[in-house]
Amino acid sequence: MSTRFVMQRDTHAWRIQVWSAFVLALLACAWGVFGAPGQDLDRAFLAIGLIFSVFSCFAVAKTQRDNRDGQVDTQGWVMMVWIALAAALALTAWGLWRMEMDAWIKRYLAVSWLFLVSTTFTLAKTLRDRHEADLLEQSSNRTGDATA
Repeated sequence: MSTRFVMQRDTHAWRIQVWSAFVLALLACAWGVFGAPGQDLDRAFLAIGLIFSVFSCFAVAKTQRDNRDGQVDTQGWVMMVWIALAAALALTAWGLWRMEMDAWIKRYLAVSWLFLVSTTFTLAKTLRDRHEADLLEQSSNRTGDATA
């Protein structure tokens, strides 16, 4: 018995919304980090934490998607990407919490950071959906050409 896949394409409006949200979240975080009071080293730590959060979100999203139909990655890899995400989120939260700044600035940075994490997962899914739809379309075109 073969598995049938339904090819679903996201609308152009959805892709614009996803990219716009991601860019907006990235800019909000950058603005907050560079405009935050305090030591340069604290701001650098926070910037690295935000970047680490983004990359680890992409890694988790990819790993989960790659392994959805059965495990193709080693258990060590799966565990490592989850540990990296937990470390990125925990260390960034700790760095934000310990920085000496007004509470409203911390809340702004926390909200923009959570927005960035959320939009990163959404962007990863949208990009992967498009890639898989392209592959499925190419496969069906080749199959159709071979039978014609």
